[in-house]
Amino acid sequence: MIDPKVFKAYDIRGVYPSELDEDGAYAVARAYVEQFEPRRIAVGRDMRVSAPAMAEATMEGAADAGAEVLDLGLVGTEMVYFAVGHLSLDGGIAVTASHNPKQYTGMKIVRRGALPVGGESGLLEIRERALGNFQPPAERALIRKEDIWPAYVDRVCSFIDVARIRPLKIVLDAANGMAGAMLPPVLERLPVEAVRCFFEPDGTFPNHEPNPLLPENRDFIVQKTLEEGADFGVAFDGDGDRCFFVDDSGEFVPGDFATALLAESILAREPGAKVIYDVRASWAVPDTIERAGGTALVNRVGHAYIKHRMREEGAAFGGEVSGHYYFRDFSQADSGVVPFLLMLELVSTRGEKLSEILRPFRERYFITGELNTPVADVALKLQELKERFGPEGRVSHLDGISIEADDWHLNVRPSNTEPLLRLNLEARTPELMERRRDEVLALIRA
Repeated sequence: MIDPKVFKAYDIRGVYPSELDEDGAYAVARAYVEQFEPRRIAVGRDMRVSAPAMAEATMEGAADAGAEVLDLGLVGTEMVYFAVGHLSLDGGIAVTASHNPKQYTGMKIVRRGALPVGGESGLLEIRERALGNFQPPAERALIRKEDIWPAYVDRVCSFIDVARIRPLKIVLDAANGMAGAMLPPVLERLPVEAVRCFFEPDGTFPNHEPNPLLPENRDFIVQKTLEEGADFGVAFDGDGDRCFFVDDSGEFVPGDFATALLAESILAREPGAKVIYDVRASWAVPDTIERAGGTALVNRVGHAYIKHRMREEGAAFGGEVSGHYYFRDFSQADSGVVPFLLMLELVSTRGEKLSEILRPFRERYFITGELNTPVADVALKLQELKERFGPEGRVSHLDGISIEADDWHLNVRPSNTEPLLRLNLEARTPELMERRRDEVLALIRA
């Protein structure tokens, strides 16, 4: 079973088994190998109940199409990306539905160099092949097990100087996702007191959904960080490739503020490096990058676009408001574990509380966060926004519409998957932010 609508902008995701089942996974893997002709690929899977059977079908499809398969077993998505880069493979497939609810399954596909396969880079061709018919397989290639763990742990730990880490107290919420498997061998090397929450990988998600972007899934990490008197808290998504921070005062750290801090860490090591950030971000990001001597490059949203631009520019780091952080020295891929380690080092070496480190951002940059509104006619609304607010500042169409005035700016972009407009707005004062937010939302919702 394979419903054509499971092919999204950057990956494959659908309800198991009604929209995507083992036969569908087999077809996708065969189509991928026939389309790109990789000789050796890695396949890994998350902790979802359907994942073992889905991964098995994926490996069979790839092997039947002639690719040797390295079976990584139960691993986080970033470990598949790492394996592809580290072992110089031709590609890889992570069988995961990331942060989606428990009834979902999915696949993230990459080519050589861990370059993502998305709607504009081959996923539509894979869809056409997967929905067609296959010839009987000529000769089946080999499937063998590969242990990527020791090399992976060495690599993520290489991003910091472990000797500089202080014995901080950290609350970690793995949400019964892959971070619960990935973090223990890393924590063994660190002198921290880790309060481990929901570390047992369990695809039924008995405690809360593994999507920390939703406020109801963040309640736990906020309360637990305060209750423990921890230095900070970290919540991970289902497949472990994104992390979200809560400071010592229990306040959620917006992804753009985290991007600014992580950029500072990277630039301290590599002065003058290029850093990519997305169009939704606070002014805190380019301001911080430039102050630290780096080059700030704005980019459209989405991991396929950011990874491509990082290669093009030789950028050391990229950050998105949504909690995706990309590292050149990690196959240009996103990681949830590396940002956690960098934040640990940052708080250790600054000798200040995270809330104090963030205070200059919170006092200077006033952001709405992302506000979503369903609309009947996306193009018409974007045109109305341009006519109404465009004369006040510089207009860009890099991704949706961005308008930048001296004391406020906005980005409004359409969702890839539904008739929604997503607003991010920032101003120099809280009063101006609220007034502009209300004016823009009134026009969008009129």
